[in-house]
Amino acid sequence: MGYLRLLRGRRILLLWVAQTVSVLGDRMYALAVMWLVWETTGSAAWMGLVAVTESVPYVLLGLFGGRLLARCGGLGSLAAVDAARMVAVAVLPVVWATRGPSLPLLLIVAAALGVAGALFDPTMGALVPDMVPADQVQQVTGLMDLMGRIARIAGPAAAGVLLTVVTEVQLYLIDAATFAVSAIALAVLAVLAVLARGTSSPGQKVSVPQGPRRRPRARTLVRARPVTGCMIGLHGGGQLLLGVMLVLPALLAARGGAGAQTYAAAVTATGVGAVAANTVAGHWRRSVVFPSAYCLAWGAYGLVLVATGAAAATWQIVALSAVAGAVGPFAAVGLRTHLGGFERDERAAWMTLDQTALRAAGTVGTLLLPVLAARHPAAGFAACGVGMIVVAVSAWGATVALRRRVVTASPAPVAEPSQP
Repeated sequence: MGYLRLLRGRRILLLWVAQTVSVLGDRMYALAVMWLVWETTGSAAWMGLVAVTESVPYVLLGLFGGRLLARCGGLGSLAAVDAARMVAVAVLPVVWATRGPSLPLLLIVAAALGVAGALFDPTMGALVPDMVPADQVQQVTGLMDLMGRIARIAGPAAAGVLLTVVTEVQLYLIDAATFAVSAIALAVLAVLAVLARGTSSPGQKVSVPQGPRRRPRARTLVRARPVTGCMIGLHGGGQLLLGVMLVLPALLAARGGAGAQTYAAAVTATGVGAVAANTVAGHWRRSVVFPSAYCLAWGAYGLVLVATGAAAATWQIVALSAVAGAVGPFAAVGLRTHLGGFERDERAAWMTLDQTALRAAGTVGTLLLPVLAARHPAAGFAACGVGMIVVAVSAWGATVALRRRVVTASPAPVAEPSQP
């Protein structure tokens, strides 16, 4: 199996294990912080404010922080970012224990983690493809995607177990420890990269460049590669419409499935479907034929949302949740594999643009769609599903038109990367 072959390499194994531990801690943190806010304030509005506070830095740095992002272009810089995240998370339980609950501090920590995440995520995504040969980019992309899928299931479960013996605030110390593990692993990888740089054979894709690099501007990227720009737009539009998933508890209640157990079953089914499909998305070459497979994945997602809204029983919703989860890896791995075919600086710029669009659209969807769909959740799911199908078909149509224009244009613009 391709994933196992990748994990035989010590650098990939170290990176994957460390990042899995870190992301697992993040998932525990996400559960703990929301419950802590609810327990302290009893206000859903405060919970939303904390979520938005963490998302805003992603958008602002994506729009205005190009120079700062370029300075975080190496593994050593990422180790420093994770060390800073460790300190930020560890401060909260200390203050909470000595001075009592502090919501302003919680917001400051959320904002700090947002800034650190905005620096870390696209840079890590851009560095990983350089750690393997070109023909293994799809597999390593799928492997890193699997990391997040596993954490989405195991994180809340682990938090639930730990909360039987520790408090929500103490759970932050565990998250801080996971950042420490990641920081140490990245520092080791940075040293190994320096050592490997002098020993790699010509053409071997093993060294990871360090230090600040200049990244292309978003406008330049989209003009040079409009097809990729359309797919980033599709990703953002799809993420906005997925905000309707927040009214899933209301839909379950309308179908007679009110209760935490039914909701937990739907969420678990989504995770199981995603993990099962990841092994296919990470290895099947046709799953990353770009942009057709990508548009098809989002169109399928829309069909699942429509079917979910039309479902008459809770078991049908749970089954459709598994199908929805199975669609996700095809979209995620397809886009990331495509971006992995670009040169590193351009790849980092695209991933930053994608992250900015994703966070901005996701924040808008999270704030608006639950309000609009709360009274009629079935209609909300159906409307968002139809909207997603329309967006996917429109994006596909736009790529067809753009490619026809490229064929007739002279001189030809920069070509999109070839598929594996």
